[in-house]
Amino acid sequence: MAEVSIIGAGVVGLCVANELLARNVKVSIYDKKTEAGPHACSWWAGGMLAPFCESESAEEEVCRFGQEAAAWWSKRTNVINRGSLVVASSRDGADFNRFRRLTSNHELVSGESIADLEPDLSDKFARALFFENEAHIDPRIALRDLTNQLRQAGVEISTAEPPKDSTKRIDCRGLAAKDVLHDLRGVKGEMLVIRTNDVSFQRPIRLLHPRLPLYIVPRGNGVFMLGATTIESEDRENVSVRSMLELLSAAYALSPSFGEAEILEIGVDLRPAFKDNLPKIRKIDNVIYANGLYRHGYLLAPAVAKQVADLLLDDTAGEFVDENYH
Repeated sequence: MAEVSIIGAGVVGLCVANELLARNVKVSIYDKKTEAGPHACSWWAGGMLAPFCESESAEEEVCRFGQEAAAWWSKRTNVINRGSLVVASSRDGADFNRFRRLTSNHELVSGESIADLEPDLSDKFARALFFENEAHIDPRIALRDLTNQLRQAGVEISTAEPPKDSTKRIDCRGLAAKDVLHDLRGVKGEMLVIRTNDVSFQRPIRLLHPRLPLYIVPRGNGVFMLGATTIESEDRENVSVRSMLELLSAAYALSPSFGEAEILEIGVDLRPAFKDNLPKIRKIDNVIYANGLYRHGYLLAPAVAKQVADLLLDDTAGEFVDENYH
């Protein structure tokens, strides 16, 4: 097969490139930057591989295909397999019960069991849901590892224009592909990175709340990512005071020790999404477009990459292939 040109070096483009390399396909990859960084939506992700938690609000496909993610990532980067924990204050018991009802593969734990899992949550919550089979990664390390694996195979990310005569092109530009994918929209997400040595979590913690649920992901060395808002807006420039106050207030409610934490970063970007918030793979002329992973970039990128490779190599249409698009 002729060399495949991949446009976009975010999580989808890098996963597609690595999947194709694993199938002995020669690839080249193009992006406006040669390294992952704040210009990419993938940079601001939480990195939770939490298909069962996501089933509370996401489509069934997210949970089903997301269960493949940890195994795919574990071959390429460090995957932390310590599960995830969901908690709620006593006044938000209805939200807790609803979450418990809509999700699966969890264990209801209380009191001493919560303290065993997360000592810093001792005596703070009467009950929690422990999702033992979930995991998380550091997205920035994952992007670096994928990029390094490409380089070891002789593939550098080029800032040049992709060759226009390429017969095999895969477009993974995220929201930038809206010039072709007119039904693509941006969903704003805001997040914080903080640092404190006064709190130690072993796994992602989700705090349920009727207005703004919070998740906190440990990144090691006292660093935590707090996220994330979901706002139907395509304003990627501005972070609102209200969003930051709500995230910080929720973190403080989880542990007052976060009150002395240092704010390292405030981030905002737009998640590319279609109307149903599911990924779509579309073949238009000689270009395959892979896009619309919404809040599930790291969870679903491996499945999308596999289906792109299957379509390219075997003309096999997986579930995310949008055969009805014209």
